[in-house]
This record gives sequence, structure tokens and C-alpha cells, in this order.
Amino acid sequence: MKLEGLEKKIGYQFQDKSLLKQALCHSSYANEHHWDRLKNNERLEFLGDAVLELATSEFLYKNYPKMPEGEATRTRASIVCEQTLALCARELGLGKWLFLGKGEELTGGRERDSVTSDAMEALLGAIYLDGGFANAKEFVKNFILNDIEHKKLFYDSKTILQETIQGETEGELHYKLVKEEGPDHNKRFTVEAYLGEIVIGTGSGRTKKAAEQEAAYYALVDRRKKGSWSKECI
Repeated sequence: MKLEGLEKKIGYQFQDKSLLKQALCHSSYANEHHWDRLKNNERLEFLGDAVLELATSEFLYKNYPKMPEGEATRTRASIVCEQTLALCARELGLGKWLFLGKGEELTGGRERDSVTSDAMEALLGAIYLDGGFANAKEFVKNFILNDIEHKKLFYDSKTILQETIQGETEGELHYKLVKEEGPDHNKRFTVEAYLGEIVIGTGSGRTKKAAEQEAAYYALVDRRKKGSWSKECI
């Protein structure tokens, strides 16, 4: 697999290409090829997690000087959580670059939140080792902290959406499963969020809950862009 395309996409060229390959190597691939277990991306993920937390903390401290500690802690948690990192990985198209074992490949590992979010952190860890904290921060800024006002909603979108609707309208929120595809071991669900009879968001995921969470997220993003709910929803 040629990884130059990924380097071009993230705007960073590795001096040590082995770090990039390791960041993308899932444990299933390493096990299948009888590699040393330390050659998968788990240690880089461990490092990237710490780098991400520090980079996010610094960003919030510098860019939100009036944000109190409690709110900053909650905001950071929403940004570094699995769901948000998986969303960032999907936006980057990271799944297609991963090295997966055959079993993981067949069961939809390229789209699994736990796999892609871990790879996102591992990639960050690799950039940190290869190019230092400045380059790592640039990656976080461009691919994780971009559109922060929307992404910080993703941590618990369903609760935020429910509270927002209750505070603004008398409409009833509900979710509807509109598509279920794939074999039992690799299901993909598509869900629509309704306010009254109007679709306000659509999401997909490997579970109904994940799909509902994404539908709620996109409903909130749309609400923020438009400034209010449609009168047809009330």
C-alpha cells in the first residue's frame, strides 16, 4: 500500500516511514503476520492520547481565555472521546489506509469507531515522534480541532439535542431506522432524527445507538447553521 497519498492529505511527510506504517498497523494484522506484538499501533496510540490531551488543553487555554476550568474539562473530554475521533478519522478517510487482519477486514474494521479512533491517536503519536510537538499540534489543529464548536457537541449529541428541543419548541423528537444493510457480523444502520414529522438529521453507524448519536449531531449542526428549528417542526 502506497502511503504517500495519506502524507499528502495530512500535509506532513515522514522522515521515518516505518513510524507511519506502524501507526496504521492494527494488532490483527501484526498477529496474522506473526510480527512482534510491539510492532502494532497500540504503543503509538498510548503516546498519541497524551499528546492530544496536551495539545487540546493548550488550544482551549489560549483560544478561550474566559472559559472556566470545568467547562474546559468537559469540552476537552468531548473532543478526545472515541466518537469524535472516529468522526475525524472518517472525514480524513483514514480507514482505507489501515493494515488489518483478514478477520478484522471482513467484520468491518475500517469503519469501526474503536479501530479508527485508535489509529487517529497512533498517527498523532507517530507525527510527534517524527517531527516534534509543533507538527503534532498542527495536525490536531487541522484535523481534530477544526470546526470545534460543532465537534464538541458530538460527545452526547442525543442528550444535547433533546434538551435544546425542550427549551425551544413543543415538538416531539424521535428516531426512525430507515436502512439496515450488511451481514450480521458487519451491520450498518442508517437512522433519521425527526422533530414532529420533519427530518432534522441523518446518521449511520455499526449500531443503532451510534447511528442515532450521529443523526442527533448533524441535527445540532444544522440547527446552529440556520439559527432556529423550522416552524414546520413545531
